[in-house]
Amino acid sequence: MKMAILGAGFIARSMSATINKMDEVTSYAVASRDYKKAEAFAKEFAFEKAYGSYEEMLSDPEVELVYVATPHSHHYEHVKLCLNHGKHVLCEKSFAINAKQTEEMFALALEKKLLLTEAIWTRYMPLRKTLDDIIASGVIGNVSMLTANLGYVINRVPRLLEPSLAGGALLDVGVYPINFALMVFGNDIERITSTAILTDKGVDAQNSITFEYKDGRMAVLNSTMMSQTDRLGIISGNKGFIIAENINNCERIRVYDLDQKEIACYEAPKQISGYEYEVRACIKAIQEGKLECEEMPHAETIRVMQIMDSLRKKWGVIYPGE
Repeated sequence: MKMAILGAGFIARSMSATINKMDEVTSYAVASRDYKKAEAFAKEFAFEKAYGSYEEMLSDPEVELVYVATPHSHHYEHVKLCLNHGKHVLCEKSFAINAKQTEEMFALALEKKLLLTEAIWTRYMPLRKTLDDIIASGVIGNVSMLTANLGYVINRVPRLLEPSLAGGALLDVGVYPINFALMVFGNDIERITSTAILTDKGVDAQNSITFEYKDGRMAVLNSTMMSQTDRLGIISGNKGFIIAENINNCERIRVYDLDQKEIACYEAPKQISGYEYEVRACIKAIQEGKLECEEMPHAETIRVMQIMDSLRKKWGVIYPGE
């Protein structure tokens, strides 16, 4: 399958390095608003073609699947552009800036009969199913508590500071703990409480979120762009607990008993970068004529965006145009 990259920034580099090592796809084209940047990028990552405009690349009939790698503040515009040119789309997280945009994007994809899915890589990782299987086995008993965190010292990254670029910790890193909780505990949430520290420009620098589930389970989630965290996801039961190391690209899962003795360890399989799983999921879905990936259905992306909308509303974080 001939794959194209829309945007030639940091995340595009990671994806390009990945697909270069995959047999299932061809590194076909890259587009940037700056042709020289696209040309240099294409040369570095062995793309067949470079384009100085997104529209020009999307008009190329050879392009089959487009990875949208621009900032999430631009996803709504760029994904619609891809769909209106008849291209299947894998869109980087966060999928959009709010649920309204998200629903419109999916509606257009369904109308055009094209695949559109969110590139939230945690949903596609092999260890996700392993985690489900461990919990289902009952080895840690009845599960009642989950904690997850993610944070990096990224508070000097310009796009994260600007409301006009949908900045803040929530959409950039907080989306991972939220997805982790929904993957493990599901959507049957009774109440969400939270608090956030805002920057001078009015985006969240760090936040803490608690999901209270109807059956009494709780998930406590933290994200920050001010500090480096341990990136752990911890799932606790009445017979032991599980530690998922690095929730946004799980490296291993450790299982402990009530005496805090490690009783099992599951290592992630060897991978290129982790991005290959979402690309393979797209290829499989397209070949099967599906319009969404089973690993990250449209409804789940919408649910995450709705949660983040409700959090931002409580904090008073409003992006221009909303």
